[in-house]
Amino acid sequence: MSDHTVITEDGLRIHVTVRGRDDAPLTVLLSHCWTAEESDWHYQVTDLLARYGRDIRVVTWDHRGHGQSDRAPEAACTIPHLARDLGLVVDTYAPDGPLVVAGHSVGGMTITAIPEERPDLMPRIVGALFVSTTSGELSQVTLGLPAMAGAVLRDRLPFILANRSRMLSLSRREKFPTIERQIARRFLFGRPARSRDVAHVVDQLVHAWPETMSGFFKDMMSHDRIGNLAAFDDIPTTVLVGTRDLLTPPEHAGKIARGIRGARLLVAPDAGHYLPFERRELVSGELFVLVDRALSRLADQPREDVVRRGRHRARA
Repeated sequence: MSDHTVITEDGLRIHVTVRGRDDAPLTVLLSHCWTAEESDWHYQVTDLLARYGRDIRVVTWDHRGHGQSDRAPEAACTIPHLARDLGLVVDTYAPDGPLVVAGHSVGGMTITAIPEERPDLMPRIVGALFVSTTSGELSQVTLGLPAMAGAVLRDRLPFILANRSRMLSLSRREKFPTIERQIARRFLFGRPARSRDVAHVVDQLVHAWPETMSGFFKDMMSHDRIGNLAAFDDIPTTVLVGTRDLLTPPEHAGKIARGIRGARLLVAPDAGHYLPFERRELVSGELFVLVDRALSRLADQPREDVVRRGRHRARA
Protein backbone atom coordinates (compact mmCIF):
# COMPACT_ATOMS: atom_id res chain seq x y z
CA MET A 1 0.00 0.00 0.00
CA SER A 2 1.26 3.46 -0.85
CA ASP A 3 -0.15 6.93 -0.23
CA HIS A 4 -0.02 9.53 -2.97
CA THR A 5 -1.24 12.98 -3.89
CA VAL A 6 -2.49 14.43 -7.16
CA ILE A 7 -3.31 18.07 -7.89
CA THR A 8 -6.62 18.82 -9.58
CA GLU A 9 -7.27 21.22 -12.45
CA ASP A 10 -8.26 23.86 -9.91
CA GLY A 11 -5.28 23.32 -7.63
CA LEU A 12 -6.71 21.05 -4.93
CA ARG A 13 -4.67 18.25 -3.39
CA ILE A 14 -6.36 14.83 -3.64
CA HIS A 15 -5.25 12.00 -1.34
CA VAL A 16 -4.91 8.64 -3.14
CA THR A 17 -4.11 5.16 -1.86
CA VAL A 18 -2.81 2.51 -4.27
CA ARG A 19 -2.61 -1.18 -3.39
CA GLY A 20 -1.10 -3.85 -5.63
CA ARG A 21 1.73 -4.00 -8.08
CA ASP A 22 2.33 -1.47 -10.85
CA ASP A 23 2.01 -4.07 -13.61
CA ALA A 24 -1.21 -5.64 -12.33
CA PRO A 25 -3.43 -6.63 -15.26
CA LEU A 26 -6.56 -5.01 -13.81
CA THR A 27 -7.36 -1.95 -11.70
CA VAL A 28 -10.34 -1.66 -9.36
CA LEU A 29 -11.45 1.92 -8.60
CA LEU A 30 -13.62 2.49 -5.51
CA SER A 31 -15.42 5.85 -5.38
CA HIS A 32 -16.89 6.70 -1.96
CA CYS A 33 -20.05 8.22 -0.50
CA TRP A 34 -20.86 11.89 0.18
CA THR A 35 -19.47 13.16 3.55
CA ALA A 36 -17.39 9.95 3.86
CA GLU A 37 -13.82 9.19 2.69
CA GLU A 38 -11.92 6.23 1.28
CA SER A 39 -12.56 4.07 4.36
CA ASP A 40 -16.16 3.87 3.10
CA TRP A 41 -14.79 0.83 1.24
CA HIS A 42 -12.55 -0.59 3.98
CA TYR A 43 -14.37 -3.93 4.18
CA GLN A 44 -14.21 -4.39 0.41
CA VAL A 45 -10.54 -3.42 0.23
CA THR A 46 -9.75 -6.03 2.88
CA ASP A 47 -11.76 -8.66 1.00
CA LEU A 48 -10.24 -7.84 -2.39
CA LEU A 49 -6.71 -8.05 -1.02
CA ALA A 50 -7.48 -11.32 0.78
CA ARG A 51 -8.81 -12.87 -2.44
CA TYR A 52 -6.41 -11.46 -5.04
CA GLY A 53 -3.36 -10.27 -3.11
CA ARG A 54 -1.20 -8.08 -5.31
CA ASP A 55 -2.53 -9.60 -8.52
CA ILE A 56 -4.86 -6.65 -9.03
CA ARG A 57 -4.43 -2.94 -8.34
CA VAL A 58 -6.97 -1.40 -5.95
CA VAL A 59 -7.19 2.40 -5.95
CA THR A 60 -9.13 4.46 -3.42
CA TRP A 61 -9.06 8.21 -2.88
CA ASP A 62 -10.69 10.93 -0.81
CA HIS A 63 -12.95 13.10 -2.92
CA ARG A 64 -12.28 16.83 -2.91
CA GLY A 65 -13.58 18.29 0.34
CA HIS A 66 -13.43 14.89 2.05
CA GLY A 67 -10.98 13.05 4.30
CA GLN A 68 -7.33 13.92 3.74
CA SER A 69 -8.00 15.77 0.49
CA ASP A 70 -8.15 19.56 0.44
CA ARG A 71 -11.16 21.51 1.57
CA ALA A 72 -13.03 22.72 -1.52
CA PRO A 73 -15.06 25.91 -2.05
CA GLU A 74 -18.78 25.29 -2.31
CA ALA A 75 -18.89 26.14 -6.02
CA ALA A 76 -16.29 23.43 -6.69
CA CYS A 77 -18.27 20.73 -4.87
CA THR A 78 -19.97 19.21 -7.90
CA ILE A 79 -20.28 15.83 -9.55
CA PRO A 80 -18.53 16.98 -12.77
CA HIS A 81 -15.55 18.00 -10.62
CA LEU A 82 -15.56 14.54 -9.01
CA ALA A 83 -15.64 12.81 -12.41
CA ARG A 84 -12.70 14.86 -13.64
CA ASP A 85 -10.83 14.13 -10.39
CA LEU A 86 -11.47 10.42 -10.95
CA GLY A 87 -10.01 10.78 -14.43
CA LEU A 88 -6.91 12.42 -13.00
CA VAL A 89 -6.47 9.59 -10.50
CA VAL A 90 -6.73 7.08 -13.36
CA ASP A 91 -4.31 9.02 -15.57
CA THR A 92 -1.75 9.09 -12.77
CA TYR A 93 -2.05 5.68 -11.13
CA ALA A 94 -3.76 3.45 -13.70
CA PRO A 95 -2.74 4.94 -17.05
CA ASP A 96 -3.39 1.77 -19.04
CA GLY A 97 -5.25 -1.50 -18.86
CA PRO A 98 -8.84 -2.44 -18.03
CA LEU A 99 -10.82 -0.93 -15.16
CA VAL A 100 -13.54 -2.17 -12.83
CA VAL A 101 -15.30 0.84 -11.31
CA ALA A 102 -17.50 0.85 -8.22
CA GLY A 103 -19.32 3.80 -6.71
CA HIS A 104 -21.32 4.24 -3.51
CA SER A 105 -23.90 7.06 -3.44
CA VAL A 106 -22.21 10.19 -4.85
CA GLY A 107 -19.42 7.84 -5.94
CA GLY A 108 -21.90 6.11 -8.23
CA MET A 109 -23.20 9.45 -9.46
CA THR A 110 -19.59 10.27 -10.30
CA ILE A 111 -19.38 7.15 -12.46
CA THR A 112 -22.56 8.15 -14.33
CA ALA A 113 -20.80 11.43 -15.24
CA ILE A 114 -17.76 9.70 -16.79
CA PRO A 115 -19.33 9.50 -20.29
CA GLU A 116 -19.60 13.30 -20.48
CA GLU A 117 -16.54 14.36 -18.46
CA ARG A 118 -14.02 11.63 -19.44
CA PRO A 119 -15.46 9.66 -22.36
CA ASP A 120 -11.97 8.43 -23.23
CA LEU A 121 -12.11 6.15 -20.17
CA MET A 122 -15.27 4.31 -21.22
CA PRO A 123 -13.56 1.78 -23.55
CA ARG A 124 -11.36 0.69 -20.64
CA ILE A 125 -14.23 -0.05 -18.26
CA VAL A 126 -14.85 -3.82 -18.13
CA GLY A 127 -17.10 -3.89 -15.08
CA ALA A 128 -19.26 -1.45 -13.11
CA LEU A 129 -20.88 -1.69 -9.68
CA PHE A 130 -23.43 0.93 -8.64
CA VAL A 131 -24.14 0.79 -4.89
CA SER A 132 -26.95 2.76 -3.23
CA THR A 133 -26.89 5.50 -5.81
CA THR A 134 -28.95 7.29 -8.45
CA SER A 135 -28.84 8.70 -11.95
CA GLY A 136 -31.19 11.58 -11.14
CA GLU A 137 -34.43 12.88 -9.60
CA LEU A 138 -33.12 13.12 -6.04
CA SER A 139 -35.30 16.18 -5.58
CA GLN A 140 -38.27 13.79 -5.41
CA VAL A 141 -36.90 11.78 -2.48
CA THR A 142 -38.88 12.25 0.77
CA LEU A 143 -36.74 10.16 3.18
CA GLY A 144 -39.61 7.74 3.67
CA LEU A 145 -41.81 10.49 5.15
CA PRO A 146 -45.02 12.11 3.88
CA ALA A 147 -44.25 14.19 0.81
CA MET A 148 -44.32 17.70 2.26
CA ALA A 149 -42.58 16.89 5.56
CA GLY A 150 -40.02 14.73 3.79
CA ALA A 151 -39.14 17.40 1.25
CA VAL A 152 -38.67 20.03 3.97
CA LEU A 153 -36.48 17.75 6.10
CA ARG A 154 -34.47 16.58 3.08
CA ASP A 155 -33.61 20.15 2.19
CA ARG A 156 -32.80 21.21 5.75
CA LEU A 157 -30.68 18.37 7.11
CA PRO A 158 -27.51 19.11 5.10
CA PHE A 159 -27.61 22.75 6.12
CA ILE A 160 -28.21 21.86 9.77
CA LEU A 161 -25.05 19.75 9.63
CA ALA A 162 -23.18 22.48 7.78
CA ASN A 163 -24.17 25.06 10.38
CA ARG A 164 -23.08 22.79 13.21
CA SER A 165 -19.72 22.45 11.50
CA ARG A 166 -19.40 26.23 11.20
CA MET A 167 -20.65 27.16 14.67
CA LEU A 168 -19.31 24.37 16.91
CA SER A 169 -15.71 23.32 17.40
CA LEU A 170 -14.62 19.92 16.15
CA SER A 171 -13.86 18.80 19.70
CA ARG A 172 -17.39 19.68 20.83
CA ARG A 173 -18.96 17.86 17.87
CA GLU A 174 -16.77 14.83 18.60
CA LYS A 175 -17.90 14.79 22.24
CA PHE A 176 -21.57 15.47 21.52
CA PRO A 177 -22.49 14.18 18.03
CA THR A 178 -26.17 14.09 18.94
CA ILE A 179 -27.58 15.26 15.61
CA GLU A 180 -25.09 13.26 13.54
CA ARG A 181 -25.90 10.08 15.44
CA GLN A 182 -29.65 10.57 15.04
CA ILE A 183 -29.27 11.18 11.30
CA ALA A 184 -27.06 8.11 10.84
CA ARG A 185 -29.37 5.78 12.74
CA ARG A 186 -32.64 7.16 11.37
CA PHE A 187 -31.78 7.81 7.71
CA LEU A 188 -28.55 6.04 6.74
CA PHE A 189 -28.81 2.52 8.16
CA GLY A 190 -31.32 -0.26 7.89
CA ARG A 191 -31.45 -3.43 9.99
CA PRO A 192 -29.36 -4.69 11.63
CA ALA A 193 -27.01 -1.76 12.26
CA ARG A 194 -23.74 -2.59 14.00
CA SER A 195 -22.68 0.00 16.55
CA ARG A 196 -19.14 0.19 15.18
CA ASP A 197 -20.41 0.93 11.67
CA VAL A 198 -22.79 3.64 12.88
CA ALA A 199 -19.96 5.17 14.93
CA HIS A 200 -17.72 5.15 11.85
CA VAL A 201 -20.29 7.06 9.80
CA VAL A 202 -21.01 9.48 12.65
CA ASP A 203 -17.29 10.25 12.83
CA GLN A 204 -17.24 10.96 9.10
CA LEU A 205 -20.22 13.31 9.40
CA VAL A 206 -18.60 15.13 12.30
CA HIS A 207 -15.42 15.72 10.27
CA ALA A 208 -17.15 16.82 7.04
CA TRP A 209 -16.57 20.41 5.94
CA PRO A 210 -19.64 22.66 5.75
CA GLU A 211 -18.97 23.46 2.06
CA THR A 212 -18.86 19.73 1.34
CA MET A 213 -22.27 19.19 2.87
CA SER A 214 -24.03 22.16 1.33
CA GLY A 215 -22.24 22.29 -2.02
CA PHE A 216 -22.65 18.66 -3.02
CA PHE A 217 -26.23 18.61 -1.74
CA LYS A 218 -27.16 21.48 -4.04
CA ASP A 219 -25.49 19.81 -7.01
CA MET A 220 -27.00 16.39 -6.29
CA MET A 221 -30.48 17.88 -6.28
CA SER A 222 -30.01 18.80 -9.95
CA HIS A 223 -28.04 15.64 -10.84
CA ASP A 224 -29.45 14.09 -14.02
CA ARG A 225 -27.32 11.54 -15.88
CA ILE A 226 -30.08 9.16 -16.91
CA GLY A 227 -29.15 9.89 -20.53
CA ASN A 228 -25.58 8.75 -19.88
CA LEU A 229 -26.50 5.24 -18.79
CA ALA A 230 -26.60 3.80 -22.32
CA ALA A 231 -22.86 4.41 -22.53
CA PHE A 232 -22.50 1.43 -20.15
CA ASP A 233 -24.56 -0.91 -22.36
CA ASP A 234 -23.10 -4.44 -22.44
CA ILE A 235 -20.42 -3.57 -19.86
CA PRO A 236 -20.92 -6.15 -17.09
CA THR A 237 -22.86 -4.07 -14.54
CA THR A 238 -24.51 -4.77 -11.21
CA VAL A 239 -26.77 -2.37 -9.31
CA LEU A 240 -27.24 -2.87 -5.56
CA VAL A 241 -29.74 -1.25 -3.21
CA GLY A 242 -31.36 -1.89 0.17
CA THR A 243 -35.11 -1.99 0.67
CA ARG A 244 -34.72 0.54 3.50
CA ASP A 245 -32.51 2.97 1.58
CA LEU A 246 -34.18 6.33 2.22
CA LEU A 247 -31.66 8.49 0.35
CA THR A 248 -31.48 6.60 -2.95
CA PRO A 249 -34.51 4.28 -2.82
CA PRO A 250 -34.93 1.05 -4.80
CA GLU A 251 -36.78 2.78 -7.64
CA HIS A 252 -33.63 4.80 -8.34
CA ALA A 253 -31.57 1.62 -8.58
CA GLY A 254 -34.23 0.20 -10.89
CA LYS A 255 -33.87 3.14 -13.28
CA ILE A 256 -30.11 2.60 -13.47
CA ALA A 257 -30.55 -1.11 -14.14
CA ARG A 258 -33.18 -0.49 -16.82
CA GLY A 259 -31.03 2.19 -18.43
CA ILE A 260 -28.02 -0.13 -18.97
CA ARG A 261 -28.48 -3.05 -21.34
CA GLY A 262 -27.61 -6.29 -19.57
CA ALA A 263 -27.36 -4.80 -16.06
CA ARG A 264 -28.31 -6.90 -13.02
CA LEU A 265 -30.34 -5.45 -10.13
CA LEU A 266 -30.00 -6.94 -6.64
CA VAL A 267 -32.12 -5.68 -3.73
CA ALA A 268 -30.98 -6.39 -0.16
CA PRO A 269 -33.88 -6.88 2.28
CA ASP A 270 -33.90 -4.50 5.27
CA ALA A 271 -30.60 -2.83 4.31
CA GLY A 272 -30.24 0.94 4.30
CA HIS A 273 -28.00 3.36 2.42
CA TYR A 274 -24.66 2.07 3.71
CA LEU A 275 -24.54 -1.26 1.89
CA PRO A 276 -20.70 -1.47 1.91
CA PHE A 277 -20.97 -1.64 5.72
CA GLU A 278 -24.35 -3.30 6.20
CA ARG A 279 -23.99 -6.04 3.58
CA ARG A 280 -20.24 -6.56 3.31
CA GLU A 281 -20.48 -10.04 1.83
CA LEU A 282 -22.97 -8.98 -0.84
CA VAL A 283 -20.97 -5.96 -2.00
CA SER A 284 -17.62 -7.74 -1.90
CA GLY A 285 -19.10 -10.79 -3.61
CA GLU A 286 -20.43 -8.73 -6.52
CA LEU A 287 -17.03 -7.08 -6.89
CA PHE A 288 -15.51 -10.56 -7.04
CA VAL A 289 -17.91 -11.51 -9.84
CA LEU A 290 -16.87 -8.50 -11.91
CA VAL A 291 -13.16 -8.93 -11.22
CA ASP A 292 -13.20 -12.68 -11.89
CA ARG A 293 -15.01 -12.14 -15.17
CA ALA A 294 -12.54 -9.48 -16.25
CA LEU A 295 -9.52 -11.58 -15.27
CA SER A 296 -10.85 -14.63 -17.08
CA ARG A 297 -11.12 -12.60 -20.28
CA LEU A 298 -7.53 -11.42 -19.83
CA ALA A 299 -6.08 -14.80 -18.93
CA ASP A 300 -5.20 -15.85 -22.47
CA GLN A 301 -4.10 -12.42 -23.66
CA PRO A 302 -0.48 -11.26 -23.44
CA ARG A 303 -0.05 -8.26 -21.15
CA GLU A 304 1.43 -6.22 -24.00
CA ASP A 305 -1.68 -6.74 -26.11
CA VAL A 306 -3.98 -5.66 -23.25
CA VAL A 307 -1.99 -2.48 -22.63
CA ARG A 308 -1.76 -1.67 -26.35
CA ARG A 309 -5.49 -2.19 -26.89
CA GLY A 310 -6.42 -0.13 -23.84
CA ARG A 311 -4.32 2.80 -25.03
CA HIS A 312 -5.64 2.55 -28.59
CA ARG A 313 -9.31 2.41 -27.50
CA ALA A 314 -8.80 5.31 -25.08
CA ARG A 315 -7.37 7.47 -27.89
CA ALA A 316 -10.21 6.42 -30.17
